[in-house]
Amino acid sequence: MSAWLIAALALLPALIVGVVSAARGAAARRLVAIQFATSIAVLLLVVLDFAFDQPSSMDLALTLALLSLPGTLVLALFQERWL
Repeated sequence: MSAWLIAALALLPALIVGVVSAARGAAARRLVAIQFATSIAVLLLVVLDFAFDQPSSMDLALTLALLSLPGTLVLALFQERWL
């Protein structure tokens, strides 16, 4: 097992905490948890890119990083208006 896979396994508990927090709590806390989980997911994808030497997952990580903030802002607008 390489050091990159160990690093990926070390990031999984933080991702699980973010996903569980996004499923529970107040609306503001959920939005923060979504941002946290997407940040950890980007880091996890980058680490897995180095672990498996797959350049295509780096594109996925960059796309997720670019779309996470606008997606969260749209979700916040939706919750403010209709929920």
